[in-house]
Amino acid sequence: MSKPPPDGPTRVAQTDGADSTASQQTQRRAEILDAAARVFTELGFAAASVDAISRDLGATKGLIYHHFSSKSELFVAVNRTAMEMLRAALLRPGLEELAPPDKLFSMAMAHALLMMEQLPYLRVAGQGFESVLSGRTTAVERATLAEVITLRDSNEAIYIDVLSEGLADGSFRNIAPRQAVKPLLGALNWTSRWYTPRPGETRADREALARQIATFVVRGVVQIGSFWAPS
Repeated sequence: MSKPPPDGPTRVAQTDGADSTASQQTQRRAEILDAAARVFTELGFAAASVDAISRDLGATKGLIYHHFSSKSELFVAVNRTAMEMLRAALLRPGLEELAPPDKLFSMAMAHALLMMEQLPYLRVAGQGFESVLSGRTTAVERATLAEVITLRDSNEAIYIDVLSEGLADGSFRNIAPRQAVKPLLGALNWTSRWYTPRPGETRADREALARQIATFVVRGVVQIGSFWAPS
């Protein structure tokens, strides 16, 4: 019977160990970002500190600095994560098969629900990171910030495309999509300002509220006098 290569099992063990370590590092990074989002939400960028984030996390500042070089880098990373979360919510499978009003409703409902379920991240994203970080960032952080702005703009473009579809097929009234998207997103994003979780609130409660918000958004652009209701 042939023998396995002498270092075969060792290589497998090293690979498994590396995968496990990478997974742990990814998880730890996510936990740091969760804590940073909570602290930035509570204190704002100026008053927040790495000390405060480490206390919320229940870990040392050294652990945070192992993953992030500065408070500014953390702030940018929280914003990037928020934009990535939103993009994933807007690009769910099956949307392309829907008519523009139903597609817009599905997107708006997912958007509003994300606002409620990832409130710290989306509140931080609403703080206006360009002005908050003006003059406080390194060249690397500014490059990352530019990527975040590109992500934000691409998320907006998803809505513009749907508004354009509805304008073209006559389901939406005569709107200018690039202008109409601003109040539409204002209605959705403002959820992060006024929404506060209630004691005992369930996901079904949040879904019902998101449904109301999404219905309001769609009825703002459908043809005047036409009837539309969510399916």
